[in-house]
Amino acid sequence: MLTSPPMTKVEQAPVPLIVPNPDDPRLTERVTGIDQTGAKVEIRVPVERPLTLYLNAQEIVTMMTIGDYPEYLGLGYLLNQNMLKYDDVVTEVEYDDDLGVVVVRTAHHTNFEAKLKKRTQTSGCAQGTAFGDLLEAVESVALPTAELRTSWLYQMTHAINTMPSLYLEAGAIHGCVLCKEGRPVCYTEDVGRHNAVDKIAGWIYRHGVDPADKILYTTGRLTSEMVIKTVRMGIPILVSRSGFTAWGVDLARQVGLTLIGRTRGKRFIALSGEARIVYDQNLDYVEDESARHKRKGEGRDD
Repeated sequence: MLTSPPMTKVEQAPVPLIVPNPDDPRLTERVTGIDQTGAKVEIRVPVERPLTLYLNAQEIVTMMTIGDYPEYLGLGYLLNQNMLKYDDVVTEVEYDDDLGVVVVRTAHHTNFEAKLKKRTQTSGCAQGTAFGDLLEAVESVALPTAELRTSWLYQMTHAINTMPSLYLEAGAIHGCVLCKEGRPVCYTEDVGRHNAVDKIAGWIYRHGVDPADKILYTTGRLTSEMVIKTVRMGIPILVSRSGFTAWGVDLARQVGLTLIGRTRGKRFIALSGEARIVYDQNLDYVEDESARHKRKGEGRDD
């Protein structure tokens, strides 16, 4: 069994730069088929593996995931579901690759059993469950003062679109990227966008990263749960290349989250927190998005 070192929220561990590794042979498989002409083809497709998460001795959930960064995914899931508090002391995270199990151990037992009784089913792929008290938890959050320069927005979206990734190599994948100003610092991918953002939450907690000056980018829709998870992490700005849901917009406005969607090439739409935006970029110097980097359903909100 592989054991991570003991940790707390503010552990002074080196903060690694996390970026996709499309060459990792564990994350994709080659499969053969035929195309529209009947010719034989071989393509790479992302894998899906079950990962069972335990909090202390209690089994919580089994998630389907590509399998990278299981410790971050386990921690982030518990944090974003409010089953683990940011002031809880995590004493150990154990991951067993053979069993596909990650165990998060805390110094004291948590009160998650009560949370399991009141849950709200929300939209989204993979694990899309948010507990009822999450809404109460985000209402009391005061997001930090921050600014979003449009030059940072265009810089980061260009960097994300052109960076090697599983999506560009194999498709069928979602990505979430934590950025500081215009620079990606943690880029995670998975078969579900909720897994990808949970990995970022775990990375933030594991390394004591300050979220106050960060921007979260997602390839998925700006739903209520994506808004809730962003607010839970204390990140003041959420950006997507996809569109919005009405409840996602409503929640973002209630808590003062800057919410920007349909971010493609020169275009974007902000529906909440517009006061943080500083228009410092001359659009004459911004390139349109190339066809290679366009994702599915450019004509609609995926």
